[in-house]
Amino acid sequence: MHAVTHLLVGWMVANSAGISRRERAAVTLAGVVPDVDGLGAPVEVLTANWERPLTWFSDYHHLLHNVTFAVAVAAVSFLVATRRWKTAALACLSFHLHLLGDLIGARGPDGHQWPIPYLLPFSRAWELTWTGQWGLNAWPNFAITGLLLGTTFYLAWRRGFSPLEIISSRADRALVTTLRMRFPRAESSAP
Repeated sequence: MHAVTHLLVGWMVANSAGISRRERAAVTLAGVVPDVDGLGAPVEVLTANWERPLTWFSDYHHLLHNVTFAVAVAAVSFLVATRRWKTAALACLSFHLHLLGDLIGARGPDGHQWPIPYLLPFSRAWELTWTGQWGLNAWPNFAITGLLLGTTFYLAWRRGFSPLEIISSRADRALVTTLRMRFPRAESSAP
């Protein structure tokens, strides 16, 4: 799945429990961080015509999609949180939903499935793939992303915060204010 979809899934997990802004950020980022290896893609494109291209994306994509990295991400989430065990558990769930999303919907345009080496660095014996995996640009991914966006906007309108709070309180307030102005809350009509 696309990084934006992973971010929105992580945000939904973060909104499933009453946790602080910092804890929501940790849980949300846990759903995206397995794709940090994607930063090698621009380097690979830029060096494609070199005598020895740097194939960082092709060689390393999905190497962080493993249980060891999941434990590390949960441990960092534990350390930055006030509600430590809850945040670590939600971060671990968010991370694993990323893996599930990639397992069901991340096939490349060439048909490559990007197997998930779940037991790395201990073993390559259990690399997860699914023959029914749909393409990254398939309609189910667009539908899931659309549903998540709609739910994110609704939650921002209702609860007063959005994923933008991770990067900017001001941008978050502007989004929430705009949503609430565009879709005013119904006034309760007491007799």
